[in-house]
Amino acid sequence: MIEILNGIQETVNFKEDTNLRLYNNDEAENYPKHWHAPLEIIMPTQSSYWAVCSNISYELREGDILIINPGVIHSLEAPPIGKRFIFQADYSILRRIKELETTLSTIAPAFLITPEDAPKAHEHIQKLMYAIADEYFSDAPMSEASVYAKLIEIFVCIGRECSPTRSFSVNTSKSKEYTEKFTFICEYINEHCTENISLDEAARIAGFSKYHFSRLFKCYTNVSYYKYVNQKRIAYAENLLIDPTLSVTEVALQSGFDSLSSFIRMFKIIKGVTPTEFKSMYDP
Repeated sequence: MIEILNGIQETVNFKEDTNLRLYNNDEAENYPKHWHAPLEIIMPTQSSYWAVCSNISYELREGDILIINPGVIHSLEAPPIGKRFIFQADYSILRRIKELETTLSTIAPAFLITPEDAPKAHEHIQKLMYAIADEYFSDAPMSEASVYAKLIEIFVCIGRECSPTRSFSVNTSKSKEYTEKFTFICEYINEHCTENISLDEAARIAGFSKYHFSRLFKCYTNVSYYKYVNQKRIAYAENLLIDPTLSVTEVALQSGFDSLSSFIRMFKIIKGVTPTEFKSMYDP
């Protein structure tokens, strides 16, 4: 299934004239650690499947749905007999929709959707995955647009039914107000993550006290403020590490870290490898 691998970077071979690739995969083949720029969604349709994403293990039973964020190092293990959809899509064209970008950030590095944890969302998204497959393998006009429309619907469903934003313990009008504020602040962090944005400064921009902001931010993103900032910095650093002219120290400083040691430690925590290991695995 992995057709083009440079070090541990997979270049996805999209379907001709599209930014999509879908495999109805039945290979009893394991795939080593790799990463790619497109988003990936895996749904076993027969038997189970296993994935490790940034050192977090996931067991997918038949019908479970795993969304893997762009740039996440992951490996896959297949049973002797089985089948699964493996769907990959260029997500960059959707990043202009701020709510989608924020939703993707809150489910990093990967997100498993099961009928036990989110029955309504799981049923809906499962139907959308089958609809995506039908559309992908059809010769109908506007097929790619139809697939992307269904992908957007998947993320809308996650944002409404599975997102940590549901944990705001306030009335409906306040929940909407908080969601809008934290969508804005997450977008602000995404754009300024390499700068020194303190918790106090972020709270001031959002219009909350530091302690109230910290609690609400974790409700919205499911991680602490500083962990979210570091996730964004590491994602930024990944692209810089690919550049052979930049040293690891230069990447650390350009990514907003005040020391090389803190950068190496955080990169290892989030990516499961050191920056040097990541850089060497990318090199041919």
